[in-house]
Amino acid sequence: MRPQIFIDGREGTTGLQIERRLSQREDLRLLTIDPEKRKDPAERKKLLNAADLVFLCLPDDAAREAVSWIEDPETRVIDASTAHRVAPGWAYGFPELSPLHRRRIAESRRVANPGCHATGFIAAVYPLVAQGLLPADAALHCFSLTGYSGGGKKMIAQYEAADREAALASPGIYGLDQGHKHLPEMQVRCGLETAPVFCPVVDDYRQGMATTVLLHGSQLRGGAGPEDVEAALAAAYAGEPLIRVTGSQGRGKLYGAAYAGTDGLELVVAGNGERITVTALFDNLGKGASGAAVQNMNRMLGLDETTGLTPLPPVR
Repeated sequence: MRPQIFIDGREGTTGLQIERRLSQREDLRLLTIDPEKRKDPAERKKLLNAADLVFLCLPDDAAREAVSWIEDPETRVIDASTAHRVAPGWAYGFPELSPLHRRRIAESRRVANPGCHATGFIAAVYPLVAQGLLPADAALHCFSLTGYSGGGKKMIAQYEAADREAALASPGIYGLDQGHKHLPEMQVRCGLETAPVFCPVVDDYRQGMATTVLLHGSQLRGGAGPEDVEAALAAAYAGEPLIRVTGSQGRGKLYGAAYAGTDGLELVVAGNGERITVTALFDNLGKGASGAAVQNMNRMLGLDETTGLTPLPPVR
């Protein structure tokens, strides 16, 4: 019998992208809600409890409310909001981080999907801390470039409007109060003593991310340089079909939209013995949101994690 899947909030960017990835699959059955009843609590509650697995693509408070409506103990949940990313009892949906993460996702009935900026930061930092190359008390800095689709339908409409503001043609720095909603998971999930100084930037292209962690060589134990960082990351993600690690040789520039339309992530290590950067290149709608959610669903249902997903193109 095919697993029944319900996307609560399918009208949003993340929900639509999840639906696109699932709509052609014959191994699943998508439950749909009457458009006129999509905000009807009783109808939503009925579908939440009828499904084998639910994606929550909702604002934080609405996601918490939806979870409270689930009475069927067999219903499994993947929450794409920020609401449960550091909450007790929720598995963190980043299977590549460790065998323990992968096992917890498979066994859990509650999985929190990572944030897009957090995905790039954690992909770079978690293995370095876990392997002892980077101390947990390191004072880290990160800037993260994203396409405007990460801001949802409202931001997409602003950028694609015929009469849009002229300023939108240039990069926009935000999160100026250092209170970005992804900071808690960046700190907690990497085991850091303090959150990084974080500078998110939105630019005039639809999708794709370049999240860069900046390191001084003096922050790394044992006098490690970029080649050691690259080796540590390569060892951490060896054999992973959706993550690869490369150096910067022969690459004069890195582009945020390089992997738009894919569900993988590439870590590019650059720099010298004194200053090192690790940049995660991926699609904010792919590995940064909907692609990651489908990967977690596959894992929870006992399927190959990459089913229905688009890997990175080969290195050229």
